[in-house]
Amino acid sequence: MKQRLIFLFLTITYLMVNSCDEAQEEEQVDTSYSFLIGAYTENETQGIGLLSFDPEKNLLQSKIIAPGLNNPSFVIANKAQTMVFAVEETGGENGGKVVSLKLDRQTNTMEKIDSQSTLGDHPCYLSLDPKEEFLVVGNYSGGNFSAYKINNGNLELVQTYQHEGQSINPDRQGSPHVHSVVFHPNGKQLLVGDLGTDKIHIYDFNPNFAVPFNNGTPPYFEADAGVGPRHLIVHPSGSPIYLVHELTAEIGVYSYNAGSLSKIQTVPLTDEEFVGGISAAEVRLSPNARFLYASNRGDANEISVFEVEKDGRLTFVERVKSGGEMPRNFIITKDGKYLLAAHQASNNITVFERNQKTGKLTKLNIEGSYPKPVYFFGLD
Repeated sequence: MKQRLIFLFLTITYLMVNSCDEAQEEEQVDTSYSFLIGAYTENETQGIGLLSFDPEKNLLQSKIIAPGLNNPSFVIANKAQTMVFAVEETGGENGGKVVSLKLDRQTNTMEKIDSQSTLGDHPCYLSLDPKEEFLVVGNYSGGNFSAYKINNGNLELVQTYQHEGQSINPDRQGSPHVHSVVFHPNGKQLLVGDLGTDKIHIYDFNPNFAVPFNNGTPPYFEADAGVGPRHLIVHPSGSPIYLVHELTAEIGVYSYNAGSLSKIQTVPLTDEEFVGGISAAEVRLSPNARFLYASNRGDANEISVFEVEKDGRLTFVERVKSGGEMPRNFIITKDGKYLLAAHQASNNITVFERNQKTGKLTKLNIEGSYPKPVYFFGLD
């Protein structure tokens, strides 16, 4: 009996100690989020930033981790988050620049690996192919895109493709303006939104070819005249494609079938009574692709929320003020709980809590300052 009591006492003690250890481990779970910040710069002390958001502490903090870059307005990382790629949105004889950097997540520091000219002025968008062997850079003012083979972070130029043409807006569409380069989830096509020509160009991607990108069949889809294609996002299923119409402040919904597009729907980002300047910017899907979010700059400074129906069409949910001026970019946390908005003109970052059932946004009393933030990339 005595031995049984001793055994029982030891068992209970063991369970209590382990339950305490587990409780302590649960308490130590990191609930914070980290993001790379792309921005326009004014001096050598500025560059790529790191944003930390801790909702438990109502804390939003930022710091520069890659100074000395000139206008790193678009920044992405590979899946392993060991390498970062950024544009330097400038112009010149050889266009702007694209930079590769080594990222150390333990110390949150970066070291430059390579820098190459983009052969087009004002690079503004970057994409990695699904296997992360190629990097594609879209040049806004150059009206072209360049592709690089990646070798341990070094960038080898393999192709530059120049667009031609114009559209009906004399102030914004006198020449091609490549504003997005997005790989289709199937990994076989590259979709290029061209604001200047009102087209979505479609390129077949053959990574084993010396020239990896060639015109698809058909080579492009022509959107309505004057809409100004900007950023686009593809539904995880491969169709539809959601396209920002920058100049008309709309989201265009387009079906995608074997490299061919057709318009399904166009939804406005302003209400019928709105009067003022418009300039649609970013589009994001929620992690489960049930809701779509889009920002509108100009005099609106709003984020619109839509529910994604089973057929891919959008149903309006709500429209909220973004909490600053010129919400050029925003991001949804990977768990879908929060949305953070970057404001280029007012130099601030705002935070919204996201209702994952309804898609609606509630602005939190959490705000951070940062000089001209224009892009977020989420880190693990």
